[in-house]
Amino acid sequence: MRTLLLCLFLIPVILLGQTTKKDSLWLPFKPFIGQWVGEGSDQSGKGTYERTYQFIRNKDLIEIKNKSIYQPTDKNPKGEVHEDIGYFSYDKKMKKFKLRQYQIESFVSEFVLDSISADKKTIVFVAVGIEDVPRGFRAKETYRLIGENEIEDIFELAEPDKEFEVYSRVKLIRQKK
Repeated sequence: MRTLLLCLFLIPVILLGQTTKKDSLWLPFKPFIGQWVGEGSDQSGKGTYERTYQFIRNKDLIEIKNKSIYQPTDKNPKGEVHEDIGYFSYDKKMKKFKLRQYQIESFVSEFVLDSISADKKTIVFVAVGIEDVPRGFRAKETYRLIGENEIEDIFELAEPDKEFEVYSRVKLIRQKK
């Protein structure tokens, strides 16, 4: 009887401790979940960044909300506020992760996971489609997990027949999980 009671008590504990198949799928991206702030620069100048990554739709997607504020410069005396929203998703047919980004400037980009490093700390997405840019442009998004609470995000662009060049580099610090 004592053994039966012990088993009945432990079964829920064991079941709660197991990772579901859906949770396992998202393991490479779980370190992103939370609220982040940071600094970086791009071709608009130096800026401050606010970003959130959160699961939505029963963990079918990770939503990414980004806001970048660039201070006034000689070239841009009014400064600039940039916003975009994105989604990490898993394409079951392709068996690949995707990243879709929707920029306030009306650019829409679709990326496919290119690689995850052996240590799971560098994740690279390569664009397979970019709306509203000239033909032949390419883009790459690289995320480097520097620590449990720090990410570096590097966005690169390549004009037709040219090599990738860093367009923006941002370091983010987690504020809240």
